[in-house]
Amino acid sequence: MEALNPRSVLVTGSNRGIGLGLIKQLAGKSNPPEWIFATCRDPEGPRAQDLKNLAAQHQEIVIIPLNITDPSSIRSAVTTVTEQLSGTGLNLLINNAGIAKYNKRQEIEVPEDMAEIYKTNVIGPMMISQAFLPLLRKASQESSKKGMSCSKAAIVNISSYAGSITDLYLWELGQVLSYRCSKAALNMLTRCQSLGFSEDEILCVALHPGWVQTEMGGSTAEITVDSSVQAVLNLLAHLSEKDSGSFLNWEGKILPW
Repeated sequence: MEALNPRSVLVTGSNRGIGLGLIKQLAGKSNPPEWIFATCRDPEGPRAQDLKNLAAQHQEIVIIPLNITDPSSIRSAVTTVTEQLSGTGLNLLINNAGIAKYNKRQEIEVPEDMAEIYKTNVIGPMMISQAFLPLLRKASQESSKKGMSCSKAAIVNISSYAGSITDLYLWELGQVLSYRCSKAALNMLTRCQSLGFSEDEILCVALHPGWVQTEMGGSTAEITVDSSVQAVLNLLAHLSEKDSGSFLNWEGKILPW
């Protein structure tokens, strides 16, 4: 059976929800990555306490401040990661950080909200991917593995089935137009990345982790964080070049664009 065994992983938005779950389960593996870069906007704030507690138990976790919409913050994070890796590349980048805003009157969409959501959910992952591309390329070039894999060099964009244009997932429960539009755009970004980085053998996928019981997903969501993350990591272990550019759910099912 294949296994997910990257030497280094970076996760954005890792202080809560799915991001924290990813860090927890990666660190809890019998053969954890040598480097687990856990990034969030305010590592010293109260919302990052669970992450700090986890890092205190696992020496491979390195907490790095990162605002994915701030170019100077991104440059600083790249410098820190580069120094930590000491000349080696970054194997797996998981663009997990994202936001959503809900209006009581769903037919009213606030332009400023859409701009903020788009900046975080689309422009942020684009800037992060570009900034860490040299390290991803280095990991790919130095690997002895054939083809593409998440253990070699990969960008995983945490998307949502809500971004599907073909099937407006859970429309009756919430229109959330800005969020849906941002995830549709993130899916296009993923598709373009898969083509643009194919020669570098960097695998790129958009991944719907399920409707997860997080602060964003709510307590009535259909799947727990632990169950979602476990399934996601199992899926990442089996992805190859045939999957690059795909829009998948946590179980590996191909979703309609």
